[in-house]
Amino acid sequence: MHRRRGTILAAIALGGALGAPARYGVAQLVHVAKGSFPWATFWTNVTGSFALGLVLVLILERFPPTRYVRPFVATGFLGAYTTYSTFAVETDLLVRGGQAGTGVVYGLASLVAGFVAVWAGMLVARAIRLPMRAEG
Repeated sequence: MHRRRGTILAAIALGGALGAPARYGVAQLVHVAKGSFPWATFWTNVTGSFALGLVLVLILERFPPTRYVRPFVATGFLGAYTTYSTFAVETDLLVRGGQAGTGVVYGLASLVAGFVAVWAGMLVARAIRLPMRAEG
């Protein structure tokens, strides 16, 4: 039991070690002026939500069960790639910095776009022509 937990934790850690630099890369590509709409975090979280919907449907409904893929991809990579903490801090900084309107729009747009993206990812995954996983 402890060995199994250790290998799952290793899968999560490896995924996180790859997801965090990916998030940093997006932040380097999308330049944002201080006090403006935080596009880098917004697009990182929206693309991560889409990927989560897509990947989880494929993993849970289409591919054979595996112990390591979901922890590696969903918890590790996408958990490190997306960032609720930065989203919360950026929203707070916008509101405290006198940009309450931008902060509210950012907060609401992030939540709505995230839900739409995860739903869209699920729809795309289900539209991919692969056999359904056999129930065992």
